[in-house]
Amino acid sequence: MTSPTPQQVLDTLSAGRLVPVVVLDDAAHADPLAAALVAGGLPVAEVTFRTAAAADSIRAMADRGDIVLGAGTVLTPAQVDTAVAAGASYVVSPGLSRAVVERCQEHGILALPGAVTATEIQAALELGLTTVKFFPAGTSGGAPAIKALAAPFGGVRFVPTGGIGPANLADYLSIPAVAAVGGSWMVPADLVRAGKFDEVARLTAEAVALAAA
Repeated sequence: MTSPTPQQVLDTLSAGRLVPVVVLDDAAHADPLAAALVAGGLPVAEVTFRTAAAADSIRAMADRGDIVLGAGTVLTPAQVDTAVAAGASYVVSPGLSRAVVERCQEHGILALPGAVTATEIQAALELGLTTVKFFPAGTSGGAPAIKALAAPFGGVRFVPTGGIGPANLADYLSIPAVAAVGGSWMVPADLVRAGKFDEVARLTAEAVALAAA
C-alpha cells in the first residue's frame, strides 16, 4: 500500500475534524479498537509512544489498510524511525524538535510538532511547516489563544489537543484556523482495557456527530 503524502494526511485529518488520541497498553487491543473507530465513522488515530505496546499497536492497526495512523508523543528521531517502520503516516510531538521534524521530512511523512507561542510557530514555519499541534490547549490559553495567534500567522493551521471534550469542542472547531481537534474522550483507556469496543464505537459516532453539528 502506497503511503499517503503529508498533504493527503492533513486533508484526511481536516475532513474528519477529530483525531482520537489513543494509549494502548496491550497491542492485542489495537485491531478491535481500529475496527471500533472505523465503525464509528472516524478512520484515524494517534497512538501515543507512552507505552511499550505503541509500535506493535500501530503495526496491527496499519495492517488493516482502512485507517490513517499517526504516532504521538514522539520525542526523538529514533522514535520517528520506529513509528514509520510500524506504519505511521504522521508523527505528533508535544513540542517543537528540529531533529524530529527533519527526520519526518527525510521519511516524507507529516510532522505535527507542538507549538503554543509565536516564537515556536515561527520556528515551525522556518522548518517548512504550516500546521502545528497546539498542546496543551486547555492550559495554554485555549480557543482565545488560537484566535489571537491565527491573526498574525494567517497561513498556519492548528490541531489543538489537551483538555478538550464534548463541552468545549465547538469553541475550537468554530475557529477557521483549526484543522482538527485531538482528544481521548471517545477512546477512554478504561473501556479499551476492558475490551468494551462497542462502547468506543458509540462514543466515536457521538463525537463525529458533534463535530459535524
